[in-house]
Amino acid sequence: GSLVAAVLAHSGRLDKEHLGARVGRLSRRGEVCTMINKKYSEFLPSMQSAEDLVAQVEGLSNNIDLLKAGIENEVQRDLNIAVAEFTELKQQLERDTLVLSVLKKLQEFDTTIKECNSALLEKQYVTAAQQLEKARSSLRNLESRRGFELKILKALGTELTVQTQNMIYHLGEEWQKLIVWKLPPSKGSSSLEAVVLSELHLHTVPPQDEDSAVPPVAAVLQALAVLGELHSKLKNFGQLLLQYILKPLISHPSLEPVPEEQPDVFILRFRSQELALDESSPMEVFDKIKLIFEVLHKYLLNVPVEQPGEGRKEGRVTLAELLGELLWEELSDCLIHNCLVNSIPSNSSKLEQYKEVIESTEEFEKALKKMQFLKEDTTALLKYACNVDSHFANKKCQDVIMAARNLMTSEIHNTVKITPDSSVALPELPDPGSGDHPKMHRPSNLLHNGTVNLGSESRLSPFTLCLPTCRISSSVQQLVELAYHTLLEATASTDLCCVQLFDCVRNIFQLFYEVVPTYHRENLQKLPQLAAIHHNNCMYIAHHLLTLGHQFRYRSTSVLSNGAATFVDLVPGFRRLGMECFLAQMRVQKGEILERLSSARNFSNMDDEENYCAANKAIKQVLHQLKRLGMVWQDVLPVNVYCKAMGALLNTALAEIVTRIAALEDISAEDADRLYSLCRIMVEEGPQVFTPLLEEDKNKKYQEEVPVYVRKWMTFKELMIILQANLQEIVDQWADGKGPLAEEFSAAEVKSLIRALFQNTERRAAALAKIK
Repeated sequence: GSLVAAVLAHSGRLDKEHLGARVGRLSRRGEVCTMINKKYSEFLPSMQSAEDLVAQVEGLSNNIDLLKAGIENEVQRDLNIAVAEFTELKQQLERDTLVLSVLKKLQEFDTTIKECNSALLEKQYVTAAQQLEKARSSLRNLESRRGFELKILKALGTELTVQTQNMIYHLGEEWQKLIVWKLPPSKGSSSLEAVVLSELHLHTVPPQDEDSAVPPVAAVLQALAVLGELHSKLKNFGQLLLQYILKPLISHPSLEPVPEEQPDVFILRFRSQELALDESSPMEVFDKIKLIFEVLHKYLLNVPVEQPGEGRKEGRVTLAELLGELLWEELSDCLIHNCLVNSIPSNSSKLEQYKEVIESTEEFEKALKKMQFLKEDTTALLKYACNVDSHFANKKCQDVIMAARNLMTSEIHNTVKITPDSSVALPELPDPGSGDHPKMHRPSNLLHNGTVNLGSESRLSPFTLCLPTCRISSSVQQLVELAYHTLLEATASTDLCCVQLFDCVRNIFQLFYEVVPTYHRENLQKLPQLAAIHHNNCMYIAHHLLTLGHQFRYRSTSVLSNGAATFVDLVPGFRRLGMECFLAQMRVQKGEILERLSSARNFSNMDDEENYCAANKAIKQVLHQLKRLGMVWQDVLPVNVYCKAMGALLNTALAEIVTRIAALEDISAEDADRLYSLCRIMVEEGPQVFTPLLEEDKNKKYQEEVPVYVRKWMTFKELMIILQANLQEIVDQWADGKGPLAEEFSAAEVKSLIRALFQNTERRAAALAKIK
C-alpha cells in the first residue's frame, strides 16, 4: 500500500510539471506573433517603394536601348568617316615631313660639298675635311631611311667617294712634301751600307714668303685625322723609321746619327765610325734612340690632333703618342733581344755593374714618357732590365748548354790521360764554414800518411776510391770542369738562380746521355778505340756524379742544402751507357773472331795441305785481330778492364777451337801433330796480345796471368797434351776423375777424343773403361 501511494504521488508531481511547461510555451508563442505583426506593418511601405523604383528602372532601360540604337546607326558611321579622314591626313603629313627632311639633307650635302671644294682650293684642309665628314654624315642619314630609296643616293655616294679620294690625294702630296725619305736603290735592305745612304728630310717649318703652297704641318695632320687616314700614314712612316733608322742603330754599333738643321728643312743623316766594338752598350743605344725621338718630337711629333671617337681626354692627342702606340711593341722587342740581352753579364761577379744599365733604362723610359711617346704605365724595358737575376740565369744556362753541346759534338779521339794522382783543373771550393757543418771536417782528421785506418790491422790505399788510370776525351774533361764551374757560380747566386743553374748542370749530363750515343753512333759501332774511350768517358762522368752534389751541399743556398742537390740518380744510367757501348763492340769483335775461325774447315783432315793452310791462316788472322785490338786499347782502357776484355776475346777463340777439335770423329797421327802445332801457336802468341801498358817490361806481369783472364786456357793446354799423349798418359792425366784432365773435360769428351785419336784395340777399350 505504501508503494502504491508513493507511485501515485510521483505521477501527480509529473503532471503538474508538464502542465506548467506547456503554459510557458503558449505564452512565448503569443509574444512572437505580436512581433511578427509589428514587423509586417513596417515592411509594407518599403515594399511599395521598391516596386515603384523597379518600374522607373525599366523605363530608363528602355530609353537607354533607344539611345544605343541611335548611336550605332548614325553617330558610329560619322565617327568612322572622321577617323579615316584623320589617318589619311596624318600619313600625308608624314610623307611631306619626310620629303622635306630629305630635301634638307640633300641641300645640306650639296652645300657641304661646295664648301669642301672651296676650302680645298684655298688649301684649308681641316675645313675641307670637316665638310666632307658632314657630307658623309648626311648621306649616311639618307641611306638609313628605310622604305625611302632615291636613285640619286648612288650618285651622291660616288660623288662623295671622288671628293674624298681627291682630298686624300692632295693631303698625300702635302705629306710627301713635309716628310721626304731618300732611300738607297736596294729598298728593303737594312744593312749598314744601305743605312749610311739613307736620309730623312723634315720640311715642317714653312718658308717666310706668304705665297708658299706648303700649309702648316698641323693642318695636314688634323685633316688626315678627320678623314681617318692619319693612322695608315703614321704606320708607313713608323715602319720606315724602324727599318732604316731605329733597328740599324740598335744592330750596328758603328752607326751614328748626324742631325743637320737648315732654315726650312731638318735633315737626318748617318755615318759609320771606324774601329767600333762588336756590340754597343745599352747606354750608347739609348742615347742614339733618344736623340732620334728628340729630333722627331721637335720637328714633327709635338703636334696635337683631335681623334674623334678615341675616348681620350678632350679628344686630343699628340702625334708622338699615336706613333708610340704603333712602334713601341716592336721597338721594345728589338731593344730587348738585340741590346739588353747582350748586356746581361755572363758572370755573377759582374751583376753589380749591371745597375748602371738599369738606371740608364729608367732614364730612357722617363725621357720617352716626357715626350709623350710612351704612356705612364709602360715599363716593359725597365721590368726586363730589373729582372736581371732571372735573365742572367737564363743566359748562363743557355751559354752553358751551348758550350756543353759543342763539347759533346767534338771529336772523341782527342784524349787526355787520367791517373789516380792526377790533378784535374777544377775550381777550388771554399770551406763550408767552421762550426756550421762539423761533419765536413771529419775525413781530414782520419787521414794519416795517405791511408785510412779501419782498425788494428786493415788499411786502405789512398787510391781506393780513385778512378783507375785510363784515357778520356779532352772534351769530356772540359765538360766536367764546366759542370763544376757552373755549380760554383750557382753557390754565389740568388736562390732562384741557384736552382736554375743546378737544373742546368743536370740537363748537361742528361743531354750527354741522349746526344753522344746518337751523334757518334756510326763511329762507336765501327771503331773499337772510340768505343773504349766512350766507355771511359761514361765511367769518368759517373765517378764525378757520385760526389758532385755532395761537394756543393754546404756551399749552396738553403734551397739545395737540404740534400736535394744530388746527381747520384744519374750514375747507374751513365755506367750502363758506357758498358752497353763497350759490350756491343765486344760482340762485334767476337763475331769477327768466330767468322775467321769458321774458315778453318772445322780443323779436320789436317793431313790435307789445303785444309792445314786454311786453319793456319784462320789462327793467324785471329791473333792479328787480337794484337790489333790490344794496340788500339793499349793505354786507353783501365788495366783490369783491358785484361778482362782481351781475355774474353781470346777465350772465345780458344773455346771455339776446343769445341771444333773435340767434335772431330777421326784424327790421324799427322792430323794430331798439325793440330798440336796450331794450338802451340795460340799458346805461344796468345799471351802476347796482353799489352795494356806502353812499357813493354811492365806487360810481362799480365802476360803471365793469362790463365786468370782466359777461362779456357787450361782446357786448351789439356787438349794439347791429349793430342801428343799416349793412352796411358791420358789415363794418368784423368786419374780416376781427379786429375787435371778431369777438371777441364767431361768423361764423354775425353772418350770421344780417345776414339778419334786411337784405333779400336784392346788397349783403347781398357783405357776407355778407366775414363768414367
